[in-house]
Amino acid sequence: MKVFSAHRMAIQQGDVAMFSDYENGGDMWTGSGNRERRHAVRFKQAFRSVPAIVVGISLWDVDTGAAVRAEVKAEDITPNGFDIVFRTWADTRVARLRVGWTAIGDVANEDDWDVI
Repeated sequence: MKVFSAHRMAIQQGDVAMFSDYENGGDMWTGSGNRERRHAVRFKQAFRSVPAIVVGISLWDVDTGAAVRAEVKAEDITPNGFDIVFRTWADTRVARLRVGWTAIGDVANEDDWDVI
């Protein structure tokens, strides 16, 4: 559970084209077995602490000749950014993928005190 305090809250959002492997014969389209792609996201403005992140597939183009297996998640989350990670395995073939993300967290306020 994330409890909101008196700090200012902010939301940052984006949409990332992770890959388009059907165009160049990349391993998400032509390969098999365990495969992974990562994309580093850096926030335009840093949060005060680690934000809550929501990621979801906003576009995917897959071959329906095999089972569709996929995992998409946020990893290595910091106040400055995070990594979007997409994984698939076995004989799943993914031609292209786009992932949307939302970060929610507290941000610095000009009235904050920095007591040392």
